[in-house]
Amino acid sequence: MKRREFLTAGCAAILAPQLSWAATPLELIAQSVSAQILPGGSPKTAMWGYNGTTPGPELRLPQGGFLDVRFLNQIDQGSAVHWHGLRADNAMDGVPGLTQDVVPSGDAFTYRFRAPDAGTFWYHSHNRSWEQVAKGLYGPLIVEETNPPDVDHDITVLIDDWRMSDTGVLAADFDSPHDQAHAGRLGNFARAIITTEGAVRTGDRLRLRLINVATDRVFPIDLTGIQGKLVALDGMPLAEPQDIADLVLAPAQRADIIADVTSPQGVQFVFPTRDGPYVMGEISSTGTNNHRVASIIPPLPANRVAQPDLDNALALTLTMDGGAMSPRNTLTDIWGLNGQSGLTDIPFHSFKRGQTARITLVNNTRFPHGIHLHGHHFFEVEADGNPAAFRDTTLVDAGDTRDILCVFDNPGKWLLHCHMLGHQAAGMKTWLEVA
Repeated sequence: MKRREFLTAGCAAILAPQLSWAATPLELIAQSVSAQILPGGSPKTAMWGYNGTTPGPELRLPQGGFLDVRFLNQIDQGSAVHWHGLRADNAMDGVPGLTQDVVPSGDAFTYRFRAPDAGTFWYHSHNRSWEQVAKGLYGPLIVEETNPPDVDHDITVLIDDWRMSDTGVLAADFDSPHDQAHAGRLGNFARAIITTEGAVRTGDRLRLRLINVATDRVFPIDLTGIQGKLVALDGMPLAEPQDIADLVLAPAQRADIIADVTSPQGVQFVFPTRDGPYVMGEISSTGTNNHRVASIIPPLPANRVAQPDLDNALALTLTMDGGAMSPRNTLTDIWGLNGQSGLTDIPFHSFKRGQTARITLVNNTRFPHGIHLHGHHFFEVEADGNPAAFRDTTLVDAGDTRDILCVFDNPGKWLLHCHMLGHQAAGMKTWLEVA
């Protein structure tokens, strides 16, 4: 990655339209778009997007409201829409071959379901996602609290990288076996896409909704020009706000931050690298807010969460294996889970509705993996054995082991996979069933 490209990109924002909840269905159209990904003055890039833009429009609805979307597929591949992180009905999860048929080019599909949880979510293609997401088929999805926090600005920030030439042409090697066997498709250009316009003021209180929409890259992120707290992960409020330190987002993970602007230079989103800090994006600051009084940042309103039955939790193990430099070579594809590549006829496990499971995730590979569970959130287990953050995607570093606790209370067939989408494409996925 070139330092100049990152620093130049920091001055620009991609502004996506906002579509609020309505009684009539919204249309979400997958189509070819032309996007200004490289800094202004550089050529535009031929991509895919929704409703003429990439990212697609920011969808907002109230907690408990119904999302009613008519998806029209106008790209030259079959597609579908997955509503990432929402604990929705199984038939609406958007996974071709598991929850619905693929939507052919020229056809449509209607998604309608209630949004039970307030928080920061997103939507993206789930057919050939390692290609379709890389080409731009994604967008933010915000479910608003009945009693939202007191902030001056609510800002969504999508973090992505692209592999492209200096003339803005996306590299077409989406199915590269070398990429899939290593860390995935890593771009040579990255930026923070800030879906708002206008400046903030010193002293303003912000809610920043960070979403890693990259296909494969794990982003460590430093934020400058603010002082505040981390208040939610993967859309779910933390019991107590935490200090913002060593923030790392794997693909698909989200972080909500409430913070006060402390610098007249504004807010910067910085990617720390071995070659120094790279500014991926910034929010400029103009003037001072003399009316807001600094105050303690309280927790966000809690979502309704089923508590795990620790005494009767079923113990299971899910082992990640395969990939480059792996000691295992018996898989039918590059990657696997518990010795199997891809979806099999038999699920990883069949759960009774409401059953608690403690799943030990074992990474026997040379690369990190972000394991995502559809239709549910789970507790990451701390070293003392107690449940901690409530998430839908957990990052397990190479050689590490992590336990998660999940109450399987959403009936249906659910995908469980690595959200490094190149790894998913090459076999690191399975499924489970909840009766």
